[in-house]
Amino acid sequence: MGGMRIAQLANFVGPTSGGMKVVIEELGKGYVAAGHTRIFVAPGERDEVTETEAGILVTVRAPKVSQQYRMIFRPWRALDVLGRFRPTSIEVSDKWTLSPAGRWASRNNVGSVLFSHEQLSDMLSMWARRSFGVETAVGALNRRLAKEFDRVVVTSRYAADEFESTGAQLELVPLGVDLDIFHPAKGTPADDGLLKLCYVGRLSHEKSPQLAVATVVELHRRGRPVRLDLYGTGPDLAELEALAGDAPVHFHGFVAGREEVARRIAAADVSLSVCPAETFGLAVLEALACGTPVVTSNRGGAHELVDASSGASADPDPELLADAVESLVPRLGPELREAARARAEQYSWSRTVRQMLDLHSRLADEIPDASVRGFGHRRGEMR
Repeated sequence: MGGMRIAQLANFVGPTSGGMKVVIEELGKGYVAAGHTRIFVAPGERDEVTETEAGILVTVRAPKVSQQYRMIFRPWRALDVLGRFRPTSIEVSDKWTLSPAGRWASRNNVGSVLFSHEQLSDMLSMWARRSFGVETAVGALNRRLAKEFDRVVVTSRYAADEFESTGAQLELVPLGVDLDIFHPAKGTPADDGLLKLCYVGRLSHEKSPQLAVATVVELHRRGRPVRLDLYGTGPDLAELEALAGDAPVHFHGFVAGREEVARRIAAADVSLSVCPAETFGLAVLEALACGTPVVTSNRGGAHELVDASSGASADPDPELLADAVESLVPRLGPELREAARARAEQYSWSRTVRQMLDLHSRLADEIPDASVRGFGHRRGEMR
């Protein structure tokens, strides 16, 4: 498995990015620590190559598509980077403009992995707030992606469902959590009679922050002494402020530094990660690792991380989720925090890195003459 050159490609990574950026960085650190070369290709303000301890970081000049994010609209510019650095395999965290990298890999005797970070059908339905026509379009896209990449990595059984009947060769690779940074020792909730809830994530409706706020509005209506602290930025801030009304909901914006995020989470009684369309839920693991129990919707990948010992779940409805929160109140205390931590300890980044390195190694073994890359020659029998 030695001497691999793994190129990671992604759009939508920026200074305030959340889960996907964490995944790419943690995997990249693991690849370098294991003695492999890592090349990370992402959109940026200018074309630039930087050699760092975390590998070779390449930015491709690309326009902004929002205040936080850029997107590479000319995929051949990213493919030129691959041609320059000649990876032994690629790992693509984008289903849109960077998907042609799969075809590039096929032509150049390079193993290809599509890392599926979202279930497009559910995410697009929530983003567009309608489902008409979404499943048909997404189904066609996923069938094309299944043909263009050697493997598709999914992080949960829920995420795998989207690729049913597409012919994709799936690899189930659960993600991990930094068990040192996110730790119960970072803080404990104040014993002041106030039920303290937190939400960590993007304030955009495909992440369902509205559901978290509405749940706290319902608890406030019931007379429960409660407080919700939201950590994150996004386009739905004004809508969420209006939804909160006079309920005790506090918006803190983006919190820099994972140590500080861990302190904020550890100081909460319960974390709300209620999006029913999450394919995994890194925020869930980070909360559990801090000893903070989690309430989730009873569908989606996040739900697969929380068991009866470490939290609660309900249909994605504010009243039912409020019931789930209240069901945890009598259990709050050291035992529940210990159970939450024990649940998180089942998910380490080292395990995730091992699984991904094994996958990249197997791809290298499958490709004829993998040790001498025949750039420009299609591998034929692999498809």
